Amino acid sequence: MALSCCLLQSHPFTLPYRLNLPPLNLSSRSLKPICSIPRRELPSISASLTHKLPPDFTTKQLLHALSQRNDETSALNLFHWASKQPNFKPTLPVYEEIIRKLGHLGSFDSMKQILEDMRASNCRPKKGTFLIFIESYAKRDLYDDAIGVLDMIEQAFGMKPGRDTYNSLLEVLVNGNKFKLVESVRSMMFTRGVRPDVFTFNISIKALCKSHQIRHAILLIEDMSNYGLAPDEITYTTIMKGYIEEGNLETALRIKEEMIAAQCPLSKKTVNVLILGYCKEGRIKEGFNFLEEMWVEGFRPDQFTFNYLVLGLWKSGHVKQALELLDLMLQEGFDLDIFMFNTLISGLCKSGQGDEAMEVLNQMISRDCSPDTVTFNTLISNLCKEKQMEQAIEIACIMADKGIQPDVYTFNSLIRGLCLTKNDDLAIDLLHGMKRLGCRPNEYTLNILIDGLCSSGKLDRALGLWRDMESSGCARDEVTYATLIAGFCKNRKIEQAEEIFYQMELQAVPRDTSVYNSMIEGLCMSKRMEKAEELVDQMILEGLQPNVVTYGSLIKGWCKVGLIDNASRLLRTIETKGMTLSPQAYNPLIHALFQQKRTKEAMRLFREMEEKGTPPDAMSYRTVFRGFCSGGGPIGETIDLLVEMTEKRITPDSDSFHMLADGLCALSMEDTLVMLVERFIKMDFFTENEVSGIMGLMKIRKFQDAVVHIGGILSRRNRKRP
Repeated sequence: MALSCCLLQSHPFTLPYRLNLPPLNLSSRSLKPICSIPRRELPSISASLTHKLPPDFTTKQLLHALSQRNDETSALNLFHWASKQPNFKPTLPVYEEIIRKLGHLGSFDSMKQILEDMRASNCRPKKGTFLIFIESYAKRDLYDDAIGVLDMIEQAFGMKPGRDTYNSLLEVLVNGNKFKLVESVRSMMFTRGVRPDVFTFNISIKALCKSHQIRHAILLIEDMSNYGLAPDEITYTTIMKGYIEEGNLETALRIKEEMIAAQCPLSKKTVNVLILGYCKEGRIKEGFNFLEEMWVEGFRPDQFTFNYLVLGLWKSGHVKQALELLDLMLQEGFDLDIFMFNTLISGLCKSGQGDEAMEVLNQMISRDCSPDTVTFNTLISNLCKEKQMEQAIEIACIMADKGIQPDVYTFNSLIRGLCLTKNDDLAIDLLHGMKRLGCRPNEYTLNILIDGLCSSGKLDRALGLWRDMESSGCARDEVTYATLIAGFCKNRKIEQAEEIFYQMELQAVPRDTSVYNSMIEGLCMSKRMEKAEELVDQMILEGLQPNVVTYGSLIKGWCKVGLIDNASRLLRTIETKGMTLSPQAYNPLIHALFQQKRTKEAMRLFREMEEKGTPPDAMSYRTVFRGFCSGGGPIGETIDLLVEMTEKRITPDSDSFHMLADGLCALSMEDTLVMLVERFIKMDFFTENEVSGIMGLMKIRKFQDAVVHIGGILSRRNRKRP
């Protein structure tokens, strides 16, 4: 058996199977807009279900007819019609079927009336009858009413609820995570003299573990002996799972040893829970070793075993091995459920393995596991993030062709991808197509579009969308306002940004620090420093604290209007507030000082950055280098600075480097220029051909040509820099 061979090898990372999946051929299909795909209508329910039964109907026919009713009126009408037939008397199965149907519809008053009819006709209910009531109430989150069924049993029929009824109620409460009510019902059970069994304790222990009260669960196990009961494999397994959920595998393993010492055999669920524990903690090899031990004891993996191991391998970064084990699982005849496939696809997308995710999609389809909305949305979202819009739209078309209607998440991913790739017009078209399909855009949809349009400078269209939000009933939240304000500020439309900013106040929409920072930066760019400072005071009055970004904008603004001393004082003010100064705060001031030929002050600030634990960034170095080159700084310091830049893999701008090269040649320092060029070409952004060309020119002493060549490369390099 292939599986046994694999397990006995005892090493999980050398599985002898490889996935060989056919690629999904996207190019074989023609692209079409997703909004052009027609909505598929669900078939209507056949009218034949509404016909009346023949007069001589059987109980079986009536039960079938009742099960087909989808509304309270028709179900009750059929039941009452049948009850009035002379040769028919409702039996317990008929009563339970109509109660079940009414419970499914949430018609609780009618359910009680049917129960009253039962009492009047001397039809005695059983445990299952009341369990229908309990489950029906629980499905509607009416847990107090579910507990009230206990009293209803006794009052209506004089029957005292037994242990099985209490146990069923406890299980319903635990499944609904109503842990406080579990303890109330358990106390009620003991108070009324109903003796618990092992199931009672197990379900109570499960409740305590789920509510992270494992110590109390252990005490409850100790209490079992007072009733002559002993823990079984479910008891131990529940406790183990509780510890594993708390991230405490070691204690779970100790519980396993106690279980073995108590001569309680490990069940399949016990083994799977422990394998889950190993996988959750990333101890995959130990998990496989444990599985091998259990194999010798006769354990055979099931669906859950494989699920835990595959997910464990994937979460530990062993994606290839997870896929190999997945293939082995399929070879052994186990079917993966939609959750497993979706989890793998999601994991592969998050780890940047989109092609492998597509292979898993192929595997799904070949195994007759139909992809669902989550599957397609995961793939579409990943493709859109990678800006692979043609493939994303194609997957969306495949999704619709399979009868799965795109939802708002699908459209949001596509619209975001189109905006990222500057296809704003297509994004707007998709918005209209989305509406035609009956899929209502949400705030996120419109926020994406507004942001995309602002980034493209299409402010009028962004403003039009913003205005349409109110008329279409789509709320404009803080993100919407912040996005539009930032867009107008970046495009120097400060008056329009101010209007929207003050509309936030009128509409009682909260204004956070990021909104204020956008406005303050916009005002500083427009040289309106007094207004910018007013906004700083206003944000403080609203309980918001200015941050480094706020002060950085002000420093840049003061430098822009030529008031460098104001900027210097503000920089020192930030220090007194205990803030960590960033390069973004220093750089504008350093640049302004160089412009005023205050070179020593600029260099003092530059070196101060590193002394105070905030290393200069690439912009800091380029600013200083440019200042040295354009301001006639000491040639020695300029050379040293450029050497330092090459050590930090920071490139200067081409114009500044050209000025330095001219100066070195004028001073007959060609050897120094050659040394600097050699340092440059060791940086990996130069290709072999570029290095060869530069060094060839240097050898024949065509220094100016070499510098021009280097300048062109630097220009291209710096244009790509964010």
